[in-house]
Amino acid sequence: MPKPPIPSEAKANDDAKAEDGRALDTAVVVDARGHRCPTPTLRLRRALETAAPDDCVVLLADDPLARIDVPHFLASEGYAPAVIVEIDGGLRIMVRKRRDEGSFGKVFTAIP
Repeated sequence: MPKPPIPSEAKANDDAKAEDGRALDTAVVVDARGHRCPTPTLRLRRALETAAPDDCVVLLADDPLARIDVPHFLASEGYAPAVIVEIDGGLRIMVRKRRDEGSFGKVFTAIP
């Protein structure tokens, strides 16, 4: 039985359905398979820093914690939610380099 999507993930999935194929054709692909936390998120951060506005960055990861770490990182940096798809025993996480105007500049803190 598939897991229900996280609300922000569901909206991102709906928004990306039409552009998924086109975005993947021109995406910057970051292959972090075989690496554990925090390496996939750090590689995604580096790729987003060098990407041009509106570029699509795709992270391939097989660390299950990437499903948690990447959305948290994106929210803390003010990016819009990612599209997360399970493929071949791992994850394909698609991020478009746009800032979410509602969260940009806010400070996010972890609750102990």
